[in-house]
Amino acid sequence: MTSFKTYNFKGKKAIVRVDFNVPLAKENFEITDDKRMQAALPTINKILSDGGSIILLSHLGRPKNGPDDSYSLSHLTEHLQKITNTKVLFADDCIGAKAEKMASNLSAGEILLLENVRFYAEETKGDDSFAEKLANLGDCFVNDAFGTAHRAHASTTQIAKFFPNNKMCGLLMEAEINSAKKVMEESIRPFTAIVGGAKVSDKVLIVENLMSKADHIIIGGGMAYTFKKALGGDIGKSLCENDRISTCRKILSNAEKMGVKIHLPQDSIVADSFSATAATRVSESDQIDSGWTGLDIGPKASEKFSRVIADSKTILWNGPMGVFEMPPFEEGTKTVANAVAEATKNGAYSLIGGGDSAAAAKKFNVDLQISHVSTGGGALLEFFEGKILPGIAAIER
Repeated sequence: MTSFKTYNFKGKKAIVRVDFNVPLAKENFEITDDKRMQAALPTINKILSDGGSIILLSHLGRPKNGPDDSYSLSHLTEHLQKITNTKVLFADDCIGAKAEKMASNLSAGEILLLENVRFYAEETKGDDSFAEKLANLGDCFVNDAFGTAHRAHASTTQIAKFFPNNKMCGLLMEAEINSAKKVMEESIRPFTAIVGGAKVSDKVLIVENLMSKADHIIIGGGMAYTFKKALGGDIGKSLCENDRISTCRKILSNAEKMGVKIHLPQDSIVADSFSATAATRVSESDQIDSGWTGLDIGPKASEKFSRVIADSKTILWNGPMGVFEMPPFEEGTKTVANAVAEATKNGAYSLIGGGDSAAAAKKFNVDLQISHVSTGGGALLEFFEGKILPGIAAIER
């Protein structure tokens, strides 16, 4: 694998796979959160400062039937030009004569943004012929799209084979890999994993894999109630995956054998309906009345979880503690976010997974106080599940 930091891009046309899958407002297609674009700037700036030019590949959304204006990367051109302070050209196709001509005429210091690669079914199928057409546009390949590293798609994986001596990970990808390895392979103990979200089924593999690494596993969110029911508790109308009860019992049993402490919420904020205006009260998490639903961890759980986090030297957080989007049920996630930030300030290394955890960190203004906030939720999850990420493997081999 070529080193991005030492590679000289002078006179080179660099094909850079980025993850510009950003949210757009439906009414005017304005970008509502540009953090993924901002995260790519160090890689972009390095190439341009070397005297190279850039051909950007990305997907946006999941278009089903070819070109669709609502998923067009043209909506990103103006903002990209603004944040890079560089001329940005746009090709309304990612392959074909027009894209080839624009790439061929690209001057040093310019950026060419190609249209959504997912407008072609060949992208998600990992088609070699499609990948080769993309590869023919440039001189080298840089994968800086950690958010899609778990997808064996043409522009993330197959394209790399056409650059046997000129393929590399960008600075964002390097940072993501290094932060993940720092947690899983170089963690300083005590290592605490905070796992939340709705379903056990979404996180069972990560919990099982973390048991060989972590000292403490904090479990919150809707998934906690399946664990509570597995222990014989009454959880009212709280979310429960009955087909995962035996899995939860097995996890709890194995954790005890391995000396890993699993922390479940002692109490919960419960509501009589799934609504921001619902009646609420505090209940023990295993004594929730019928008709009531646990939607956040309670004050006792928040205090206990905060103490565990404060004593930690390595922290992984993936998944909220409750329905933090609704103010009555945000306090548990907010408390955990603040605890992680405080522990980081006191010397712990903290990594927050993408998705809801990153959104919560931003909402509660702690995102800049975390060691690393990942841009790739799905990719990071699969990394922590112990899976090989094809987008990274294609660069390393």
